[in-house]
Amino acid sequence: MSAPTGPDQHRVRQFTVEPDDEGIRLDRWFKRHLPQIGFATISKWARTGQIRIDGGRARPEDRLAAGQTVRVPPGGEAPHRKPREKRALTPAEVAEAHAMVITETKSAIVLNKPPGLATQGGSKTHHHVDGLLDAFAPDEETPRPRLVHRLDKDTSGVLLIARTPGSASAYSKRFAGRSAKKVYWALVVGVPDVAEGTIEAALAKQPGTGGEKMHVDEEGGQRAVTRYRVVDKAGKKAAWVELEPLTGRTHQLRVHMAAIGHPIVGDGKYGGQEAFLTGSVSRKMHLHARRLIIDQPASGGKPGGKLDVTADLPEHFAASMEQLGFDLTLSTAEPLRESPPERSRAEKKQAARQHAKQYRKGRRGERRQRGAATPAKAKGPGGPKGKRK
Repeated sequence: MSAPTGPDQHRVRQFTVEPDDEGIRLDRWFKRHLPQIGFATISKWARTGQIRIDGGRARPEDRLAAGQTVRVPPGGEAPHRKPREKRALTPAEVAEAHAMVITETKSAIVLNKPPGLATQGGSKTHHHVDGLLDAFAPDEETPRPRLVHRLDKDTSGVLLIARTPGSASAYSKRFAGRSAKKVYWALVVGVPDVAEGTIEAALAKQPGTGGEKMHVDEEGGQRAVTRYRVVDKAGKKAAWVELEPLTGRTHQLRVHMAAIGHPIVGDGKYGGQEAFLTGSVSRKMHLHARRLIIDQPASGGKPGGKLDVTADLPEHFAASMEQLGFDLTLSTAEPLRESPPERSRAEKKQAARQHAKQYRKGRRGERRQRGAATPAKAKGPGGPKGKRK
């Protein structure tokens, strides 16, 4: 966003739309660059013709194009809305943030998140990736990077951070639209009978857990699909598998592998005691976001090209692989298969309504029987199974 013509809020301001804001709505542009001006004020200015785009009248829903000029009248600021203050990080926190960086582009910072570090904060979580992002915005002119997807606290690997609001929007659409390819490595207990296949098992929040745990629920759950391939095995004790989520449900990979009888090593939440191998293999989670392939947003009217990033294994995972005799060169973490066609909007709405109905029913039962938790079960004999190609 270019600087306004006037030095203060009492003069008409002229802004040039930057490439990063190509295609966004006018009201969204205000939220990004002039968040102190409320929507009611924007609507009033639009009705009275005080907001102009290249000299013409504008509406809040109008889409902007790079290079256009936005005229903003004086005033409109709401003094009670304070801009977000950047968090003061310690030198150790700044060093921690930069140590995670795999690569940087004009639109993104790609991190290798270590296991044990949460992506975002919560009621009892104060140290997390989101809290370290001010390390990449050292001055007021640099926008604070934004999270666009998540990894579980105990899952390690590739985590993409968007540099600007515009790139955050573009990357979020790619993740939501499933055009981003994510391949995970995991160690699982035992060896799947089917060496390569698809797990299709709908998932829902497990009643009685406060939403902290998922389970297979074919009637009321949301569609969840995972592709997997066994790369190598250590006898009948364990297997090294590649996993590609074709949908993005909470704890999807963990629940799906446990549901077919092969929990991820170290995942006691879904595998119980069976998820821990005997001997000296680490008890930590062995699930790692190994590779991400995603299209970068266009810049200056030119395609952004593909971003293809691979993250090294954390120390405990690498040690387990070596101990079990697995050769890392056996896999390049190639995407296993193209995603299945997306359902229509009507089908998605119907599924969402059904899921909400079933969830409310489950919560009513939970209130009647406080403390009673329904165990996670896979529908049908033997649960969901891998399908051969």
